[in-house]
Amino acid sequence: MEIVKPRQPLMPNSQHRTLIMSVAGRKKLFGTDGIRGAAGEPPLDPATIFAAGVSLGQSLRSQSGSRRVVLGEDTRESSRWIAETVAAGLQQAEIQVIAAGVIPTPGLAFLTTSEGCGAGVMISASHNPYCDNGIKVFDATGFKLSEEGERAITQEIDRILAGNDIRPSRLPLEPDSALAGRYQEFLRSAAGTSWRLPGRKLVVDCANGAASAIAGEVFSHYGMQVRTVADRPDGRNINLDCGSLHLEKLQQTVQEVKADLGVALDGDADRALFVAGDGRIVDGDGILWAAGRSMKQNSTLTGGAVVGTVMTNLGLELGLAREGLKLLRAPVGDKYVLEEMQRAGTNLGGEPSGHIIFRDLATTGDGLLTALQVLRLLGEQGRSLAELVRGLEVFPQTIRNVRVREKPPLDSLPRVQEAIDAGQKRLGSSGRILVRYSGTEPLARVMVEAAAAEEVDQVAAVILRALEESLATR
Repeated sequence: MEIVKPRQPLMPNSQHRTLIMSVAGRKKLFGTDGIRGAAGEPPLDPATIFAAGVSLGQSLRSQSGSRRVVLGEDTRESSRWIAETVAAGLQQAEIQVIAAGVIPTPGLAFLTTSEGCGAGVMISASHNPYCDNGIKVFDATGFKLSEEGERAITQEIDRILAGNDIRPSRLPLEPDSALAGRYQEFLRSAAGTSWRLPGRKLVVDCANGAASAIAGEVFSHYGMQVRTVADRPDGRNINLDCGSLHLEKLQQTVQEVKADLGVALDGDADRALFVAGDGRIVDGDGILWAAGRSMKQNSTLTGGAVVGTVMTNLGLELGLAREGLKLLRAPVGDKYVLEEMQRAGTNLGGEPSGHIIFRDLATTGDGLLTALQVLRLLGEQGRSLAELVRGLEVFPQTIRNVRVREKPPLDSLPRVQEAIDAGQKRLGSSGRILVRYSGTEPLARVMVEAAAAEEVDQVAAVILRALEESLATR
């Protein structure tokens, strides 16, 4: 559930409004980004994983399309056994399994379509710590599985598990190394050949994740001096003090080696954040600002709008309005960003966290592709990243988390409602409050945004305390 308390609408089409999503009756297995949890524990225990493979396989058999599934994984120590358990379930349902091995999630989505598969399955928990993992499912078109598809698979998994006769097993996998090469070829093709950055220094933080083996090669064709860091995964160091959630070391490295740009990926490389040469962090809002203006100037931006989320900074909305563009807001999750893009007929969208979707090129957020598009802008325009994001005035914003054991509807917590109402009254029309549960972790998130940093921190602290007190009594 999430509650957004908005400022007054900037324009009629601006989607600042109160948004309430009830958790009552919500699907049990799939969150905002697939099935996720602690590896080995429900819902990622062997029986449920095996049942998920059987269920997906039976779904494909009931359709007229391909009966092949491509499997990918990140670098967590649990990813291979989970992949082999899913594969065994698929095999029981008489589905052919193609193993891509370690590959970024967007690479798996690309291979699903390029290899003519009926579905793709990625084993990853993205930015989560190594002890977590997840199962992401893509349909034959490379899009994340629809909620209708998720519900159908969930119901079938429940039926299979209720039978009490399931015998989970594993199917040994032999990854085809050529598949990752085909994804790299796609990235080079999507980046184009009309630009180069000779002599520029680039630092890439691979988060000890799925892009560790290929990131250096991906960026090596454009004349840059490329240095990769956090690129030695050991099964347990994925996202550990590195990657898009921990930018401090990348900032330090960029400034120490006098690099022109730093790129931070996450564990499955579907997002990218940036560090400019002066050490400034540029998040997804900054990339939407730079890319949106460039695409407008080149007459390649469709729909006259850019899609963000309820977390997108108000400064981006105001800046785009000055450029004659709308900001449309979707719920948190690149899946929902893409749905809004399709609805509105737009081809650029993303999240502050670094999920950026270039709809003309890909069906999901892609950190490597995003980085290449940013580098292409630098090369074609002969400018620095700091210059590309100039003019974007970011409102002070804080995001605070509190760990939770359960996720009761927020509107059932009177203290929280009172704190939110009081905070919004204090901020008036110049601020926003968003309180929501994470769809991938046992967390409640409080986001407060306003013109004055002091008010942001004070309002957030009051709401956070109300959350902690309310949830502690349950």
